[in-house]
Amino acid sequence: MKTRKLGSLVVSELGAGCMSISANYGPAASREQGIATLRMAHENGVTFFDTAEVYGPYTSETLVGEALAPIRGQVAIATKFGFELEDKAGGLNSRPDRIRKVVEASLKRLRTDHIDLLYQHRVDPNVPIEDVAGTVRDLIREGKVLHFGLSEASARTIRRAHAVQPVAAVQTEYSLMERDPERNGVLAACEELGIGFVPWGPVGMGFLTGTMNAQTRLDPKTDFRSGFDRFSPEAMAANQPIVDLVSRFAQRENATPSQVALAWLLAQKPWIVPIPGTRSQQHLQENFGALRVELSATDLHEMNEAFAAVTVHGGRMNPEQMRVVDTAA
Repeated sequence: MKTRKLGSLVVSELGAGCMSISANYGPAASREQGIATLRMAHENGVTFFDTAEVYGPYTSETLVGEALAPIRGQVAIATKFGFELEDKAGGLNSRPDRIRKVVEASLKRLRTDHIDLLYQHRVDPNVPIEDVAGTVRDLIREGKVLHFGLSEASARTIRRAHAVQPVAAVQTEYSLMERDPERNGVLAACEELGIGFVPWGPVGMGFLTGTMNAQTRLDPKTDFRSGFDRFSPEAMAANQPIVDLVSRFAQRENATPSQVALAWLLAQKPWIVPIPGTRSQQHLQENFGALRVELSATDLHEMNEAFAAVTVHGGRMNPEQMRVVDTAA
């Protein structure tokens, strides 16, 4: 597999999102299945694995740590801080002492002495981003962290953080059906500052696979998508033309919808590294097929024109989760 750079961090051009193995997309997979899937990803060239303390919580980091321990020196692990998990009230917490406490706990669960890429999971309005960046800068000087990242941060916040400690990567939802980073200045800021971009939800949280429709029912007890407007039966029915478009281009490329969705992202910028998540080895192999799909400039132009003519129905997350997305002007 080819490599790409997130700032100065060199990783495989496709990463592995580890959240869905342990949480949020249905019941957790078994430990054995999760480990096998992650090790298979590495055997196929993946060197970039993304997790967070809040996934589970904690169980994703524990699984990633066990799965990657035998090959730790060959991979880059990204994890995240920013949520208050020990207080029933929950909420955000990026105070410097909290960041340090989370890092120590994450290092133990991940069975490692350093975190390759440490993201602030969500921007905490109660803690100046300069204080957050300064704390991570100190952790980098101590060798516990190698690179700094931001998740769901605005262009303004990215610039402020980058002035204190260079930001290696920004992670935000981005796909053929979720194009906000193109409009809100985030991609432009990354390009200007030499920051890598890591799209989560690169296949529309599963919708662009073509395997979901208005009859799909998601369990509210185990699948957080069940509370998203975009995954209501009405919205999925209204968004079917999007899947039809992806399928049409996929047929032309002799590929699957997922492969075209990933290939489209890879073709946008050389510093974009999608992190599709799956617990299925079959789907993992399908994702690797995206690397064989070569979209020409003409293909990309046709796709952009076709998608500009359709409307995406439903918000990308529920109101509670959108409230902690940084939209600072």
